[in-house]
Amino acid sequence: MRIIVTGAGIGGSVLALALEQFGEKEGIDYVVLEQAPALTEVGAGIQLSPNGVRILERLGLADDLSRFGVEPESHQLKNWKTGETVLQTPLKAVVKDTFGAPYYHAHRADLIDALAIRLNPNRLRLNTKVVSVDQDGDKVTARLADGSSEIGDVLIGADGIHSVIRNQVFNPEPPRPSGYVAWRGMVSTERAAHLGIDKQSVAVMGPRLSIVFYYVSGGTKINWVAIGASDDKIHESWSQTASKDEVRKSFDDWYDHAKGLVDLTDELFVTALHDREPLRGWVDGRIAVMGDAAHAMLPYHAQGAVQSIEDAWVLARSLQMGQDDPIAALLKYENLRKDRAQRLQLHSRNAEHWYHLDDAEEVARRDTRLAAHALN
Repeated sequence: MRIIVTGAGIGGSVLALALEQFGEKEGIDYVVLEQAPALTEVGAGIQLSPNGVRILERLGLADDLSRFGVEPESHQLKNWKTGETVLQTPLKAVVKDTFGAPYYHAHRADLIDALAIRLNPNRLRLNTKVVSVDQDGDKVTARLADGSSEIGDVLIGADGIHSVIRNQVFNPEPPRPSGYVAWRGMVSTERAAHLGIDKQSVAVMGPRLSIVFYYVSGGTKINWVAIGASDDKIHESWSQTASKDEVRKSFDDWYDHAKGLVDLTDELFVTALHDREPLRGWVDGRIAVMGDAAHAMLPYHAQGAVQSIEDAWVLARSLQMGQDDPIAALLKYENLRKDRAQRLQLHSRNAEHWYHLDDAEEVARRDTRLAAHALN
């Protein structure tokens, strides 16, 4: 079986490593087509829960994760004015024993580097843009921008929220704007020492504004992401810079951690937040989608990356076990993954509302429910 993978982000790279591992003795051939000239990542943080970490460890990344990952002691939801903890959920002390793998915070670039160094260079084509795909009864063809093509038995679209494969084969509707934007920054731990920020996973919810912050890069940096409502026409790109004064003003009435992190950030970036509508199906004949191409979601449950990792593992195993019938193997993958990922997709969309409540009575009800949960 020959498998064409379009996209070498987190999901596509994990799929490639799994195919390499599963297919070594079983004759699985594959190629990864990546339009970028090099595998790089923006300077953003990422949360890796045990459902993703367990797979990464199976692929040989355990030492890397323990080196650059940070295990938070707990997850804390805080009041935006006082900094009071509304809900605290233990993580480090219980997660590994409960779920079989740790919970890590990490720098996305560190994870991409750890994946990239393990990719088989003979199966990776960089600077290779897929412009269209087609299929017949026996084969699928990816047509490339340089006029050449790749032919395989199946094709997997792992090419992100703006997926060429999704748009051509499944649903051409554009990503859905949420009406919120995210500002992000990175601060060295040394510079932020006076703020006294513990190694926790912290989310602070305020009126139409929230911020999440945590340690990354082995504890040497603090990553923060603030999300707020916006009517401005900001594009969906993590390379856009933002005004520090503008962001700082948003946190004027907040307790000191949010304001302090913004003040210490040398360069701020901003992006509009989008997700996509759930697809009726992820498979069309010999073509399937995965990751953000299948289920791009908002960040409130921190599951976008690890759902892509889950997709990759299940897809690789399904193809390994179903080489005699590739179409059936793809349908098995869809059956195992679609409902779970789409539930998280919709839960993340719904969470946007209660993260940013601005009605005092609604906030009080939310915080009372959270406090009651903490007692249980």
